[in-house]
Amino acid sequence: MTEAEFASWSLKGGLTVLIVFLGFIVYDLGKKSEAGKFGMFILFLVLGLGVFGFIFKEILIGFLISK
Repeated sequence: MTEAEFASWSLKGGLTVLIVFLGFIVYDLGKKSEAGKFGMFILFLVLGLGVFGFIFKEILIGFLISK
């Protein structure tokens, strides 16, 4: 395994763990603040849009590089 392959796998694994941890933080924040169902939905919607934007960016970069 080359250094570049290791860095790529480590980045993907580390970001996955970070996203799951951020989800836990948002859930805990919503529970402690008694946000309710709609508030929790908004919190996770915003977090989900951020994650979707990051994934979309990676797919777009891969698509543009392959052309």
